[in-house]
Amino acid sequence: MNATVDRTPDTTPRTLHEPADVLVVGASAAGLTTVEALRRHGYRGTVTVLGAETDPPYDRPPLSKQVLAGGWPPERAQLRPPDALSALGAEFILGDPAVGLDATTRTVRTASGRTLRAEAVVVATGTRPRTLPGQTGLAGVHVLRTLGDALALRAALLGSARLVVVGDGVLGAEIAATARTMGCDVTVVGPQPAPMANQLGHAVAELLADLHTARGTGLRPGSGVRALVGSAGAVTGVSLDNGEVLPADLVVVAIGGDPVTGWLRDSGLRVDNGLVCDSRCRAGQGVYAVGDVARWHHDQLGELLRLENRTNAGEQAMAVAANILGADRAYTPVPYFWTDQFDTKIQVHGVVPAGADAEMAVVGGDPATGRFVARYRREGRVTGVVGWNMPKQTRQRRQDVADALAGGRVRTPASL
Repeated sequence: MNATVDRTPDTTPRTLHEPADVLVVGASAAGLTTVEALRRHGYRGTVTVLGAETDPPYDRPPLSKQVLAGGWPPERAQLRPPDALSALGAEFILGDPAVGLDATTRTVRTASGRTLRAEAVVVATGTRPRTLPGQTGLAGVHVLRTLGDALALRAALLGSARLVVVGDGVLGAEIAATARTMGCDVTVVGPQPAPMANQLGHAVAELLADLHTARGTGLRPGSGVRALVGSAGAVTGVSLDNGEVLPADLVVVAIGGDPVTGWLRDSGLRVDNGLVCDSRCRAGQGVYAVGDVARWHHDQLGELLRLENRTNAGEQAMAVAANILGADRAYTPVPYFWTDQFDTKIQVHGVVPAGADAEMAVVGGDPATGRFVARYRREGRVTGVVGWNMPKQTRQRRQDVADALAGGRVRTPASL
């Protein structure tokens, strides 16, 4: 999945002073898109990109699918070839994470002792995977966030038979689907009644559960994990709250991530489930945030929102680039994400409301045929649409959600 890139020339009148230099902290998709948007809009100032990883910017969605399955070589996940990165005229400093920020002077300190200062700083540090107690130091337990994580997990899967995935959200379900196509025995453990129930609603999540079950994935819905079980320093199983122990050669922990904001602790900026920003994605004078780490005020929703998906990373970066150059533009997207599992593509525009008062209706296709679009309402108002193998028709229904957002009538569930 790639976010749509707006390549039309920027004709927005400049009302603010354009910064002489911009520092992007995070060599991520959001960080790279910020740089590309600045250059596309004619910015000629100095640009520096600081990255914690040694790899140049790459795409994360393929990690749990094409890269993990071995269908793509690692270099194919890179977002741009070296000559395209060079053409941006930006300095990339990789393998040197930020450890501190003075927001007043917009000065960033790095782990190696560098001090970098710019008139505008863009925070694009993403998230860090959550872990389970006892996970550290236990061989055979993996997370999946980086390219290195994906390659290590693939190598382990090729030599293992039994995988337990702890986590029944998007990432956990995708890893399970990929591992099953590789021939592994897979069991998914999670607290929801079905995989991705919080993102898809009960009815569609049950269809996803049926899809996984039909392909041989074992599901343990509504289950909590008591502990990881190991022997001689290696994982051997997962102990559930009900006393059952699932044997495992490998365990993947996919229980969400926390925004990488520890380095901002003494910055003077507000950190609360991400770097808190105004509707322009501005956290302070000359300091902005993009992607998974940004928690900004969505004017149409009337509340703070943080989204962890590839589409938002790109769209938010383009909005921030415009605002750095003086656009003064509120960022009010229709939330969107998609997932590919087995031969099924699922797309969600807007949000699926939780609770018994949510209304779901099939408005295109038929679930019995494996192709349909469902529309969700709450209190008579459209909140989201979910598409199952009907991408064109799902995009057409997106406008229903956009119209409701424009009226300020949609409220997001706490899970977002």
